[in-house]
Amino acid sequence: MKKCIAPAVVLFSTMLISGCSNEPGSMAWCEAKAEQPKSEWTLDDAGTYTAHCVLDSTTIGSEEWCEDLDENNKGDWSFNNVMDYARHCLL
Repeated sequence: MKKCIAPAVVLFSTMLISGCSNEPGSMAWCEAKAEQPKSEWTLDDAGTYTAHCVLDSTTIGSEEWCEDLDENNKGDWSFNNVMDYARHCLL
């Protein structure tokens, strides 16, 4: 039981530390960028928007993204996949 509690505490703590900032590529970030004038975007913003916001299946936290990640072997997930899944698909 203790082996399950420690990772959950670390995960929850990390989520609290990250706060409410919009993670680049998340649905909230995509919505905020869509409202922002394109002249204020950086090249990184444009690349991230194109990679994650144009196709819903690549938008972090979208239903399609969560379903696609669910279909993958959890042993192949990166740390970022675990964090993003917990933040956007479980909560």
